[in-house]
Amino acid sequence: MRERTVTDKVATIGVDVGGTSISGGLVRDDGEVLATVETPTHVAGPGTALKTLLAVIHEVHSRARAQGLSVDGIGVGLPGPVDVDKGMISAFVARSHVPEFYGVPIGEQIQAITELPTFVDNDVNALALGERAFGLGRSAASLAVVAIGTEVGGAFVAGDVLVRGAHGFGGEFGHMPVKFDGPRCQCGGRGCLCTYLGGRFLAVEARRRVFEGAPSMLVEQAAGDVDAITSSMVFTAAAAGDPLAATLVDDACQALAAMLATLVNGLDPELIVITGGVAASLVPLRDDIVRRTAEYAAPHPLGATRIQITRSDKRDTVRGGAALFAYERARRAGVR
Repeated sequence: MRERTVTDKVATIGVDVGGTSISGGLVRDDGEVLATVETPTHVAGPGTALKTLLAVIHEVHSRARAQGLSVDGIGVGLPGPVDVDKGMISAFVARSHVPEFYGVPIGEQIQAITELPTFVDNDVNALALGERAFGLGRSAASLAVVAIGTEVGGAFVAGDVLVRGAHGFGGEFGHMPVKFDGPRCQCGGRGCLCTYLGGRFLAVEARRRVFEGAPSMLVEQAAGDVDAITSSMVFTAAAAGDPLAATLVDDACQALAAMLATLVNGLDPELIVITGGVAASLVPLRDDIVRRTAEYAAPHPLGATRIQITRSDKRDTVRGGAALFAYERARRAGVR
């Protein structure tokens, strides 16, 4: 990416939209986050995510003015496949976190209200651009990001180019098949990674098996409320030797390894960054995951690929929005 000139009096608003919360931040050109705002996505009720998004942007903009800063633009990461040129989510997803955004020109509406240039893209694409500009990927010739949170997303940056694909679906690593006779996925495929790994899947599958009578310490961890079982509880119980949780984690790690091998063999990235809300639980399992990946991947590229599992926070995601703005501004100016 091009070298950036740090300007003390100018910042970018970066925003990350999730099903649970929307985070906004004021980000300098060197990646320093000067202010952050976070609020529940549907704090005003169902169907109100756009209202929340605009309120977050307004609050971050107000903080910029309070610090004597001008804002050069806004970058927003959205959950789902995005038509970047139209500034909207381009395909309906069955379990969309913000279904009211489908087909709505989010970028155009934000720009009309704020009078600031605004670009939107998939949230993990933005996260990958932030990792490339400010994080572990700064010196990498190619970078794959696997974001494991409620669901599993991904993105790939080759050199200075974000690979979006022909229809905005580039980098959907969560929908790579890892088992050809596996369960049906919401995308219509079979045996996708996200049918074995992801916060939602692990929690739902653990609850289902407990309801069906499988003995597990998860019931005690959840204070007797099976519906309160979470994915983090599953990892904790697995580490403590719980058979049910250990089976789920074992399957999840094996599925992740198969997908990582596909990335290594098919894209040969210099660096793979695994991040997201579930990544904290995977950190102690990193060496085992790499060992499993070796069961599928060609030895030479795997040996040359750096695989990092890192915890993420909201500063990373708002940096992603800011990096998205810088990337799109340069792309549309014909710089890349």
